[in-house]
Amino acid sequence: MAKKGKKDKEAKKARAEQKAKKNQSKAEQKDKKKSKKFNDDEDDDDMDIDQVLANFKLQQEQFEHVNVESISKPAQRLNSCMITTPNHSKKELLIFGGEFTNPETSMTHFYNELITYSPDNGQWRKITSQNSPMPRSSAAMCAHPSGIALLHGGEFSSPKQNTFYHYSDTWLLDTHTKEWTKMDSAKGPPGRSGHRITIWKNYFILSGGFKDLGHSTSYFNDCWCFDITTYKWKQIEFPPNHPIPDARSGHSWIPTEEGCILWGGYCKVKAGKGLQKGKILNDCWYLKMKSDLSQVRWERRKKQGFQPSPRVGCSMAYHKGRGILFGGVYDFEETEESLESIFYNDLFSYNVESNRWFSLSLRKAQKFKKVAKSSNNKSSKEKEKELQDLLNQILEKNNLKDDDDDDEISTGTETETETAANSDDEDNKEHSKSAQVTVMSQLPHPRFNAATTVVDDSLFIYGGIWEMGEKDYAIDSLYSIDLNKLDGVSCYWEDLQEIEKAKEIGEQDSDEDEEEEDDEEDDDEEEIEDKKLVAEEDDEEEEEEEEEFEEMEIPDLRPWLPHPKPFESLRAFYIREGAAFLEWAISNNKHVRGKHLKKKSFDLCEDRWWERRDQVRIEEDKLEELGVVGNVIEKDTSVPTSKRR
Repeated sequence: MAKKGKKDKEAKKARAEQKAKKNQSKAEQKDKKKSKKFNDDEDDDDMDIDQVLANFKLQQEQFEHVNVESISKPAQRLNSCMITTPNHSKKELLIFGGEFTNPETSMTHFYNELITYSPDNGQWRKITSQNSPMPRSSAAMCAHPSGIALLHGGEFSSPKQNTFYHYSDTWLLDTHTKEWTKMDSAKGPPGRSGHRITIWKNYFILSGGFKDLGHSTSYFNDCWCFDITTYKWKQIEFPPNHPIPDARSGHSWIPTEEGCILWGGYCKVKAGKGLQKGKILNDCWYLKMKSDLSQVRWERRKKQGFQPSPRVGCSMAYHKGRGILFGGVYDFEETEESLESIFYNDLFSYNVESNRWFSLSLRKAQKFKKVAKSSNNKSSKEKEKELQDLLNQILEKNNLKDDDDDDEISTGTETETETAANSDDEDNKEHSKSAQVTVMSQLPHPRFNAATTVVDDSLFIYGGIWEMGEKDYAIDSLYSIDLNKLDGVSCYWEDLQEIEKAKEIGEQDSDEDEEEEDDEEDDDEEEIEDKKLVAEEDDEEEEEEEEEFEEMEIPDLRPWLPHPKPFESLRAFYIREGAAFLEWAISNNKHVRGKHLKKKSFDLCEDRWWERRDQVRIEEDKLEELGVVGNVIEKDTSVPTSKRR
């Protein structure tokens, strides 16, 4: 027995030495990665960052005018800006910048071309010009209804990422001509990355961001306004004791009628000598804007009801009074040697007015069967004609009718048809698009830092990052989700081969590690423990106790307005309640007449339809659980029916 025990001890010792070598190898790789990031061990073969920028400038000078080139799709990239063109007559995606690291050579390339995509015809175009901004990633970009877009900041590095540079320049893009104009940014925000920009009236509003200082990372909590009438930046100053959000980057920053909503983000805090620990933020703040910028104030919003789990890398895309959130990552058990993460691919909506979160799930794709209508039911055109006559009567009664209103059969409903579209036209579009895209019944692969934007009620998701251990995997993909139907994910392309391979290898390695851990449980030899990082002076956030929100209901802030019914389209809602919305439009627009009032009434109807969309979807889900699928047929009470059935 003694001899057998000696052999067991020698075997354990051998395994311990093998594990120590493995840990040492991991530590060396991590040190190598840190040295690249913090520039502690600069490689002589790496090009000087100024020389790289000079080379890009020389290449750009060869373009004498705006050069437009048709492409099959954008080159793979991460951390690019993606926005929707503000031109109402044209549906278009705009993508600028980004970076890509070649996994074979570990060389990083930055982009500065402008990529456009038209969802209507599926055309991709690459636009380059002499006066384009220099290559960068992690910049902030936003479009204004006036037709211009603003770009600020971002980062650039040498090919081997030994040296970093943060831009502080500001550019305006004419979304019609695709021409860039550089602004004077001498008195603008300092250089940064990971910041966000949104709009309010005639302002672009910038918030947060970070700057890599080499040995550590500094985060910002300042706010800047760019006035499109004066083309100048101005920093918003707050009173000395006024509460403001913590410094952060990668947060959500969406517009409202009264200001901007800030949610979540990421920062780093001290965790020992020369160390920093990541901190995930999930607080929510309301920046209440005023024309007099000295009167702008922050207001912290209370958490209530359902909340998404903490995460970063998931900034919201704005869509008609709400934010749409996708994906993200949460890091836990962070130590000097290890970092475990969980990645998400869930979808949420945040209602700005009610300050509530709701989970969005895909429905089973299905063609709703048309229910046979009885002879006493009127056709859609007949209802439209009756609505138009009723609208004209209301306008005439209030002496607001134009002379040409009689000739217009469907001024209000025609606008609705263009924006909401007829169901038949939607089916035709989906049929023509099905030859180019694949419709998936599940949400895209988990990831963080995906670029998102909304085009014509569809959420577009481009790219993103997934990690296995210490290795990053860039996901080359593009998807869109119809936020009205939520009946599937249109996949334009996706490449998950490297991720699938990494998962297979990771499963094998995890099995081996589990065996080693089981063998080491009884080992009495001293081992160096991986010290867990603890944030210094990390005060707990003071949050009030929240009442549990049992019923998944969305408060109605305007109960006096008509409410859409389950499975009722925007078109049908307007035909049913157009007269009521016209009455409201007249009372709130005293200097508007005729067809313009009809347009106002439809705009109010559309806002109301989307305002209550999440609540109606809850009701639709309940009906589907009961087996009720498709359009809900309303009983025509004007015609008597027999009691026998």
